Amino acid sequence: MLALLLTLPAASGAQGTSVGKPAITAEDSYQLGSGDKIRVIVFGEEDLGGEFQVDGNGRLSLPLIGELQAKGQTANSLEQEIAAKLADGYLQSPRVSVEISTYRPFYVIGEVNKPGEYPYVNGMSALNAIALAGGYTTRANEGPIYIRRNGSLREEKLEADQMTRILPGDVIRVPISPFWAVMSVVSPLASAAYAGAQIAP
Repeated sequence: MLALLLTLPAASGAQGTSVGKPAITAEDSYQLGSGDKIRVIVFGEEDLGGEFQVDGNGRLSLPLIGELQAKGQTANSLEQEIAAKLADGYLQSPRVSVEISTYRPFYVIGEVNKPGEYPYVNGMSALNAIALAGGYTTRANEGPIYIRRNGSLREEKLEADQMTRILPGDVIRVPISPFWAVMSVVSPLASAAYAGAQIAP
C-alpha cells in the first residue's frame, strides 16, 4: 500500500501538462488582422527576422519568403508556416518564433468627449475604453453600449462594465440618451417655428 501511495504523484504528473510548458494565453488563440504588428525571430539568422506589420489586405512581406497571408492566422500557425517555407530550399530545420508586438487599434465613437482611435492593451474593458476616450458627454446614455467586432457588419448590445471585454479592431458606439435624442429633433423644429413667428406680419 505504501509503495502504491508513493507512485500516485508520479502517475498524476504524467497525465498533466509537461513540465516547463507555458500555460495557454489569449494570444495563442488571437487571430491576426490588418494593423497588427508581429515580431519574427529566426534563430541563428538575424537578417531574416524583425518587426513586420500586417497590411490592409491581411498580408505580410518577409525576407526570402515574400508575401504570405497572415489575416485569420494565430501567431503559432504563422510561425509554423514561416518555418515550413524557410525549410523549402532556404534553411535546414529552421527554428522560428512569432509574437504579437502591437495589436491593431480599437475605436470609440458617439457620446464620448474624445472620440477616435486608441491603441489596444491586453485586458481592455468597456469601462477602460470609455475612460480612455474622455468619459461620457452630458448627452450620453450611460447604459448599454454597442460594439461592432472587427470584421463584423453587425453591432452587439453589451453592458458598459468591467466584464465586457474589448478586442483589437472593435468599434464602440456610446449612444445618446433618449431625452437628448428627442431634444435634437424638437429643438430645430422649435427654432424654425420661432423664426417663422418673428417673420410673420
